[in-house]
Amino acid sequence: MVGFPVLNEQLKWLVLWKGWNLYHLKQINSVVFTCGLSHHTSFFSKLLRLCLLLPSFPSSYASSLFNHITNPTIHTWNIIFKGFSNTSHPQSSISFYIQMRQHGLFPNKHTFPLLLRAFSRAKNQNPLLVLAQIQKFGYTSDQFVQNSLVSCFASSGYVDIALQVFDEITHKDVLSYTALIDGYARNDLPVRALELFLEMRQEEVKVDEVAVVAALCPAGTLRYVWFGRCLHAFYVEAGRVSRDVYIGSALVDMYAKCGFWDDALKVFEDMPYKNLIFWSAMIAACVHCNRFREALSVFKDMLSVKVVPNQVTLTSVLSASTRLGALDEGRWIANYIKEHKIKFNAVLGTALIDMYAKCGCIEEALLVFEKLPNKDVYVWTAMINGLAAHGDAAKSMALFLEMLRNGLRPNEVTFIGILSACSHGGLVDEGRRFFSLMNQVYAVKPNLDHYGCMVDLLGRAGLLEEACKLIQDMPMKPTPSIWGALFGSCMIHKAYELGEWIGRHLIDIQPYHCGRYTLLANLYSTCKNWEGVAQVRQMMKEMGVEKTRGCSWIELNGEVHEFIAFDGSHTKSEYIYTILDNLVNHLQQITISPCADSLVLERS
Repeated sequence: MVGFPVLNEQLKWLVLWKGWNLYHLKQINSVVFTCGLSHHTSFFSKLLRLCLLLPSFPSSYASSLFNHITNPTIHTWNIIFKGFSNTSHPQSSISFYIQMRQHGLFPNKHTFPLLLRAFSRAKNQNPLLVLAQIQKFGYTSDQFVQNSLVSCFASSGYVDIALQVFDEITHKDVLSYTALIDGYARNDLPVRALELFLEMRQEEVKVDEVAVVAALCPAGTLRYVWFGRCLHAFYVEAGRVSRDVYIGSALVDMYAKCGFWDDALKVFEDMPYKNLIFWSAMIAACVHCNRFREALSVFKDMLSVKVVPNQVTLTSVLSASTRLGALDEGRWIANYIKEHKIKFNAVLGTALIDMYAKCGCIEEALLVFEKLPNKDVYVWTAMINGLAAHGDAAKSMALFLEMLRNGLRPNEVTFIGILSACSHGGLVDEGRRFFSLMNQVYAVKPNLDHYGCMVDLLGRAGLLEEACKLIQDMPMKPTPSIWGALFGSCMIHKAYELGEWIGRHLIDIQPYHCGRYTLLANLYSTCKNWEGVAQVRQMMKEMGVEKTRGCSWIELNGEVHEFIAFDGSHTKSEYIYTILDNLVNHLQQITISPCADSLVLERS
């Protein structure tokens, strides 16, 4: 019979062995029961502590262990708080805290930072409830608790309260500053975040790796590449902070958001050790910089070195496949998710629905939608937008109404989808109604995209005067895309005079955009106004504007091929052009006899 000392020794060896996992913990747990040692509750506490070292906290198993501990100490309760605060349901920590208080146990100074972390990650939870407990037990002046309060309030959107707590900290350290910098960045206050970082420097607070990461985020948001380069050179390259994967990931993200792809790639290539976070950051950077083929290539490189992707990685890769229209790649990723039993969250589900819809497989998108157990507003929105893009206004509308019946509130993107559906379906009255409901009922202020949808809706229906009136009454300055939508309607309904005015106006506001000249030239060509066409070409020549070369992609056997007009960089360009020349020669043997109603092809 195995005794308690032997099991203790086994646990020590288990921790030293790098390959241990949850299965081994459960094996030891079984031995405890079969040997009649379940009365040693301290042993369950040790197993519970080991659960924190696993890649993800095993909620159900940890709860089972905890229930076998007769009189858990505050240290054991803190293990539970810490474990659940890192799960997908952090609110469980709050429930356990209530149980602890019902058992008459008092918290210590380590309890509240763990609870505050849970509040930061839980949705619709008010951290003021924890503040009342902190004040009750006299931990308001503990700096560790104060720093956690700053982080929690800022993460929960209570920026002013976070600043108030920050100001009350007597001796602010790097954790205090970093918590508020990160809070500002999370609440779309990047300028205040960088100002606070500079204040921290002036106060001569020693900057660490976490502070640099926190400052790189708002630098990327503001596209302040000069600020990011300063942080990179002064702290990372100079060795003032260690070059780890978190610093590397933040640098890659910053350079990508600033549009400096080459710098992001250099940081990636110079990093000797790459973990999942770093690989995922690089794939996301590729997508952000419109380097979709590179994103797929980096993903394959990651798999080749046996790094297992997570939901975030796969979402980025699916986005790259979607933008390329690479259906085979997208399907391969979907099969990978299925074969490796990766759980679908709302974000990954949304990405897969979007990929299928934009690659023309709306039925497969609907299948994914129906199988998702938990659908948030983003999942519904992706499906509504997909149906709208496929011209199925009736299904899109029905799905929108079903979403409302399920108690979900539509967001800005949802309304873009439903207004687009109305536009494609010619549902003018419905479109007007939804547009008015946005602000009146759902407190969603129409932005430029919504106005663009309405202009397109009215224009397609031939209500050009109403569309012009809507543009005039807009609370913001109309963008070229809105004028472009009205121009398209003018072409449909042959309102060439209004179309000419819009075309010239677009050239005035974007004189170096070749597409604007092309629109006006096409209008003149349709009207057989060859003098106007010549004038547009002369204007382009005088402004030094050259027509952008066309670019297209085609997917063949899972490989995406890119072609650019007048470019011979493709490996099979010579062969392709030979085939095209043969087709041209063949067509030259055919004469076209124009007829009033049809074109008759004759062999010459």
